[in-house]
Amino acid sequence: MAHKFLVSTLATAVALSISATAMAKDMGKVERNFEQITVIGSQQAINDIPGSATFISDAELQKFEFTDISRVLASVPGVYVQEEDGYGLRPNIGMRGTGTGRNDKISVMEDGVLVAPAPYSAPSAYYFPTMGRMESIEVLKGAASVKYGPRTTGGVLNLLSRSLPTEPNSSTGMLDAALGSDGYYKGHAYFAKEKNNTAGLIEVFTYGADGFKDLPVGDDNTGFEKTDLLLKLGHTFGKNDAHNLELKIKYSDETSDETYMGLTDADYQATPYRRYAASQNDEMNTRHNAYQLNYAYRFGAGYELLATAYLNDFHRNWYKASKVSESYLEQYSEFEANPTAQGIEGIAIKANNRDYQAKGIQSELHIPAGNHYITVGMRYHEDEMDRFQWQDEYTLNQDLSMTLTERGVPGSDSNRVDSATARTLFIQDEWTLDALVISAGLRFEDITITREEWAKSDPTRSNGLTKNVSNDTDILVPSLGATYTVNDNITLLAGIQQGYAPAAPGNADQEEEKSVNIEFGSRYNVSGINGEIIAFYSDYDNMHGNCTAAVGCSDENIGDQYNYGEVAVSGVEFSAGHTFNTDTVMFPVKLTYTYTDSEFKNTFDSEIWGTVEKGDAMPYVPKNQVALSMGAELSAFVVHSQLRYVSDSHADLTDSGLNAINSRVVWDLAAKYRIDDNQKVYLSVDNLFDKTYIANRANGGIQPGKPRTLQLGYTYSF
Repeated sequence: MAHKFLVSTLATAVALSISATAMAKDMGKVERNFEQITVIGSQQAINDIPGSATFISDAELQKFEFTDISRVLASVPGVYVQEEDGYGLRPNIGMRGTGTGRNDKISVMEDGVLVAPAPYSAPSAYYFPTMGRMESIEVLKGAASVKYGPRTTGGVLNLLSRSLPTEPNSSTGMLDAALGSDGYYKGHAYFAKEKNNTAGLIEVFTYGADGFKDLPVGDDNTGFEKTDLLLKLGHTFGKNDAHNLELKIKYSDETSDETYMGLTDADYQATPYRRYAASQNDEMNTRHNAYQLNYAYRFGAGYELLATAYLNDFHRNWYKASKVSESYLEQYSEFEANPTAQGIEGIAIKANNRDYQAKGIQSELHIPAGNHYITVGMRYHEDEMDRFQWQDEYTLNQDLSMTLTERGVPGSDSNRVDSATARTLFIQDEWTLDALVISAGLRFEDITITREEWAKSDPTRSNGLTKNVSNDTDILVPSLGATYTVNDNITLLAGIQQGYAPAAPGNADQEEEKSVNIEFGSRYNVSGINGEIIAFYSDYDNMHGNCTAAVGCSDENIGDQYNYGEVAVSGVEFSAGHTFNTDTVMFPVKLTYTYTDSEFKNTFDSEIWGTVEKGDAMPYVPKNQVALSMGAELSAFVVHSQLRYVSDSHADLTDSGLNAINSRVVWDLAAKYRIDDNQKVYLSVDNLFDKTYIANRANGGIQPGKPRTLQLGYTYSF
């Protein structure tokens, strides 16, 4: 009751004079006409943050013209990405040993708003923002990330969409078109204008490919098509332009001929980019609508009130073969080698049909008070996932075509709704004592997560619930961090925080995930070499395992959550960058390295990983990761390359799964020629030396990484 009284009192104070409350940024002390909701704000702001922080600017993103977030994050220390489709449509991202399954252990945001379709009730979901239209990327780990939640162990990934123009009476625009390997195409255009304190932006991004895998039947299309539309409107008003209002509307849709069905080891060795005929009908269809209203009010001597209201709707139906274990893959492979007249009957293809909604209001009040800079924030959030799935059955014929033999009834495979309500309060005090800055934060979460389930024979949901269970949680999450500026070249940092993730519904014995996370290190800029070195340690009392098809769970257990007990993760993050200059050429060089050691402290049987023995390392967490980027920049011609090394890791903890993901080195290359101030042509090559490698084994069989692909493009901007 004391917690609830605290929430009510502080929420009232924060919400005073607000009719639509919301959120904002961490380091936002820079005046600007139109509010851009950020976590870090800029490269310069990083030095004040008591934790690991990375800011990837628009200029950095343009070096390689990446549309795959996996390649963008390869140069960020402490981040692990498990590839899946090869194009970055559905990345699996983890930080500091959290695991990588469906981004369910980190906070992914776009413009400061949680972007998972149901971040509390169903964090493992198949939506990720379109990387190619982003203006910058922010990654925050450590004590400062506690502010964002609800999962506070790993860190925060904030993707920033294109900002409104701020120059009075100005207009900007861009047209970018590219073609590439495997039928790849990209079209990207935007136009933005500011006049009389009002600004508008419209942006279109569309891309696709035929895919790099080969089916033995049909049109042999294993690719995708995705279109993303963005509209922003902003207006600044009031005395001294104290008030700012911004509306953001976004729509995207995707059709991708993607499958969970991988390959057997033997088939991968023989033809790594093959796909079995039994996967020919597999297809993902999604639709995403997002609405966001931001308000900023600056008053007094440095006071700021920042607020956001948001609504996200997401629909997806992944129609895919559901029997993809090793025995089924062997059956499909043998049939293709020697097809029989009777075919293979009873191939189940499931319509993984789900609707998601997330909505909320969140706000921050920034209060300068002498040597203190106090931030008080709140969030009220609701989300839900509605699973209404069915399963059809097919026969794989002798000619490798497929015939529908039994159509399933919608709702007859899964018929349930998971929902959540969360009330959050956050307070942080940044106290400056000369060269020492102490940052103390406290986050409170009041969360109710509910599962309502109907019988699979009751698609109208008229016969009453068969299950109605809830988990209620009140949690206080503290953090403490500090930076000490030794001189202009060296800043020391340290932090400690509690990691937390709420328990999912459906299991009465499920516990919250809790951990203690410590980091310490230094940022430096010595003789033109700048970077950071940070050691981290996470001690889990109870790690969660979230059961999804992406990590190999059986159909009846998908969506469940398991307690995995005590886990320890430790490591080191290092980065260093320098630009060598001559009279005519600049040579930028950057090196990042991550060392991670993970260990289970107890023995248990896992639905996800098999039998886990005390002392085992976590699957899909490599010990060593290295990224080395090098470039040469002349006045009109620029070339950049990036090397990515990932050491061995294992896919599960059975004998066959140990070290099943081999180490790899992948090179990417990009070159640009600037025709004039407004025009350029570019060439990018992903996987320059055509390295064949296993990206993952988490679904059914082996999924390969993307082979060498080329992209040739032209950009006109003004």
